[in-house]
Amino acid sequence: MDSYPAPALALVKNMTNVANEHPAKAIAFQGAPGANSHLAALEYDADCLPLPCFSFEDAIDAVKDGTAARAIIPIENSLHGRVADIHFLLPESGLSIVAEHFMPIRHCLMAKFAAAELKTAMSHPQALGQCRHYLRSHGIIPVAYADTAAAAAFVAANDDASAAAIAPPIAAELYGLVPINDGVQDDASNMTRFVVLSREPISNTDVTGTLMTTFIFEVKNIPAALYKAMGGFATNGVNMTKLESYQNGASFSATEFFADIEGAPGDPAVDRALDELRFHCNSVRLLGTYVQTRNRG
Repeated sequence: MDSYPAPALALVKNMTNVANEHPAKAIAFQGAPGANSHLAALEYDADCLPLPCFSFEDAIDAVKDGTAARAIIPIENSLHGRVADIHFLLPESGLSIVAEHFMPIRHCLMAKFAAAELKTAMSHPQALGQCRHYLRSHGIIPVAYADTAAAAAFVAANDDASAAAIAPPIAAELYGLVPINDGVQDDASNMTRFVVLSREPISNTDVTGTLMTTFIFEVKNIPAALYKAMGGFATNGVNMTKLESYQNGASFSATEFFADIEGAPGDPAVDRALDELRFHCNSVRLLGTYVQTRNRG
C-alpha cells in the first residue's frame, strides 16, 4: 500500500477498509483511486466496493485469497492493442473470466499549475501510447508510471511546475490538479475492453444471450499446424473473433495463441472444433465463458 504516492494513500486505505468488511461485494482493480479500472468497476457494477491494488498481480491475488469476489482487468485497447503481460497473467491466475466490459477512454492532461510550461507527462504506458501524437506535437516527453491516477497523485505530491500527468478527468478532482486539456487521446473512439475474473466460472445454463469463450493454445511445431488447428472452427461454423500470437519463454520453439470465439463448451459445434484444435496442439486451456456485451459483427 505504501507504494502509492502520498495524496492517494488516504483514499486507498479508506476504500480498502470498506471493501475488507464486505469481500463479497469487492471488485479488485489495478491502480490508484481515479484510475480507468476504478471507473470500469463502478460502470460494471454500480453497487460494488472497488478495491485498489498496486499491480495486476495484486488484484488477481485479492480474488485468489478471498479478499475480493472479483477483479476487473483491462486486456486490450482499440488504439494501443494488448495490455502488457495480461496474456501471461490470466492463465497463471487460475481464475475464470466471467464477464466482459467495454468502456470509452478519455484522457485528461493535468498539472499542478495552470500557466506552467509543460515538459513531461507521466502516466501508464498504455495511456501514453494512446496520446503519443498529442504529446509529440506539443513537445512533451512521456514518462511511464504504474498507473494513470497514481501518476496524477505523484504530480500533486511534488512541486515541479513542468510536470504533468495524463489520467481520467476525475483524478484532477481527487488530487487537486488543474485540467489543462480534457481529451488528449489520439482518437475520439478510444475504447478499452476489460474482463471480470472470479474464482468460479459461470454456469452456461444460468445465462442468456450470445456467449463468448476465451482460451489459449500452443500449436505443434510442424508445418501448417495453425492452419490445421483453425480448420475445425471453419468447418463447424464457429466464429473466431480474436486470434493473437505471443511467445512464452525465451526458446522461440513454439508459439502460443490467445483466442475468443462465439459459443461455449456444450454446444456440439464448439465441442467438435475444440476437439480438432486439441488434436493439432500441444496444449489448450480454457480461460472462461461469459456473455457477449458488444457485438463483434
